[in-house]
Amino acid sequence: MLSLREIKQRLAAHPLARVGPGLITGAADDDPSGIATYSQAGAQFGLNMLWTMLVSYPLMAAVQSICARIGRVTGKGLAVNIKQAFPAWVLYGAVGLLLVANTFNIAADVATMGDVLALMIGGNRHLLTVALVAASLLAQVLVPYHSYVKFLKWLTLSLLSYAAVLFTVHVPWREVAVRTVLPRLAFDAPTATVVVGVFGTTISPYLFFWQCSEEVEDLRASRDARSLIEDAGAAPGELRRIRWDTWSGMLYSNLTAFFIILATAVTLHVAGVTDIQSAAQAAEALRPLAGDFAFYLFALGILGVGAVGVPVLAGSAAYAVAETMDWPGGLESKARDARGFYGVIAAAMLGGLGLGFTSINPIKALFYSAVINGVVAVPLTVLILLLGSRRSVLGAYTASRSSLVLGWITALLMGGAAIGMLIPT
Repeated sequence: MLSLREIKQRLAAHPLARVGPGLITGAADDDPSGIATYSQAGAQFGLNMLWTMLVSYPLMAAVQSICARIGRVTGKGLAVNIKQAFPAWVLYGAVGLLLVANTFNIAADVATMGDVLALMIGGNRHLLTVALVAASLLAQVLVPYHSYVKFLKWLTLSLLSYAAVLFTVHVPWREVAVRTVLPRLAFDAPTATVVVGVFGTTISPYLFFWQCSEEVEDLRASRDARSLIEDAGAAPGELRRIRWDTWSGMLYSNLTAFFIILATAVTLHVAGVTDIQSAAQAAEALRPLAGDFAFYLFALGILGVGAVGVPVLAGSAAYAVAETMDWPGGLESKARDARGFYGVIAAAMLGGLGLGFTSINPIKALFYSAVINGVVAVPLTVLILLLGSRRSVLGAYTASRSSLVLGWITALLMGGAAIGMLIPT
């Protein structure tokens, strides 16, 4: 019979006990801008966009697992690996597009969080947005990664609120099952635009950079850990842990997105509300249709995942720029030792906040930022697949054939949908 100590050791050694970067990445994927995109898909097309989550799950998990593998095997972030394997213009183009998309995403996310908080407790939404940005920025700068990451893990539980919403409304489950596998869709530009938006917010460039860099952060946080190229003995356990972490984290993310599309489909779409421009609008529109309880569940979910998503957006931009410029940095570093890194985080956060006070309406641009992400993700996915298949980069730990096949399907599907947006209606 096993002793208590032996049981604890076995539990600690199990891959599920070390779930982290994949879970946080998956939760960050359902940020307020993602919620808005999924809400728009459900409101506009009803149950006929549920299939996107069924299709995107294995594709998303495959690409993210390759990103995690690149970070753990090389001990370097994605931007460093791109820099070493491709011409400089490829790196600068990828990082530049990431910065633009992330800044607009942050703007939309923090504005939505301010709107939702104002709806819940009252007050000036602009002042509440400033307070939320200040709190998030201070947490990222002052709290070390090994402590901050625990907070982010707990916040991922906020995604469960979207499953709870379904208990407050009527759901025709038989029709849900049918439409998930047999949707009724027209092959036109509006449909393609929503598909690109959904895939763009699900398979997003900032997630690529974040998960790769967090594997490096976890590596640095452990005194004895080394990259797998340097420590072959750790490879079987670490690669198994990455599979568990990534595939479970992406499953959590996609199930949540499925629930959001479903909740808005059976409420907003049925009631004839087909144009949703923000997650806050989706929450407010639920109140007369599904009651106050559904509204508060939906709203609390927005605040919770926003608190995860905004740091990931700012952090992924900082990792990309710092690696490109050879600056020291990382969320475990102190601000005085990584001024450039934290400067990028502050600039991204404040830039996003500033957009909310200009004539540019970040909420109006929210859905289209997801579309931009969907277009940008195509060339970045190709770069990741090329890195993942090169022995010169990963040595003996190149990505599996199944992951690479799923990755190329991802690039082709998203590229085809992007081209489909250009079809005249």
